[in-house]
Amino acid sequence: MKRRLSTDMDVDNEYQGALKKVALVERNTQPNGYQLLNAYNVGRHEAADIISLAHQIETADVSIRNSASGKLTMILDQIKFLQAQAQKILEESEGSMNLHKAACNFRKVPGNIYHLFERESGQNYFSMLSPEEWGPSFTHKHLGSFRLEVDQSWTPIDKIKEVSLKNAWAHRLLDSTTINSSSFLAIDQVNEMK
Repeated sequence: MKRRLSTDMDVDNEYQGALKKVALVERNTQPNGYQLLNAYNVGRHEAADIISLAHQIETADVSIRNSASGKLTMILDQIKFLQAQAQKILEESEGSMNLHKAACNFRKVPGNIYHLFERESGQNYFSMLSPEEWGPSFTHKHLGSFRLEVDQSWTPIDKIKEVSLKNAWAHRLLDSTTINSSSFLAIDQVNEMK
């Protein structure tokens, strides 16, 4: 679609502005060693063509900037997600380290569930017996029950099913001889069970 300009002066001003934005191929007056009969006519451009080329460059610049902005926004979202994941890992690690510092008179075995209690003195300690097993006369405050994992982290009892499902999925994935898209589709099933 051609634009109409009100005066020749408007065309000239737009043409001069467009020439500053457009890089034209250098004129070669002797291509392959042959002299052109009229080098001026070969290198001459209509003002509308130059203006159109300048508009095309502006449109491309806007499109590229918008595309880059969209990609950078997506990366920013990924950075925020990774920061949240890193924060969660740090919090879980700190929690596991604190649980390992609780008093204990036995060797803890990965895969077993242990129960954390607090004495009146404020000391935290692990017991193999649950509050139910201690009975109603037991007065120490129950702080939670945890399963010790192979990696020495602790899983709260209410998250054991979720962690077990994720671990089973990872083991199935590792055991399969070929990894394909159906292996990753099973992640949705694990996420739905949360």
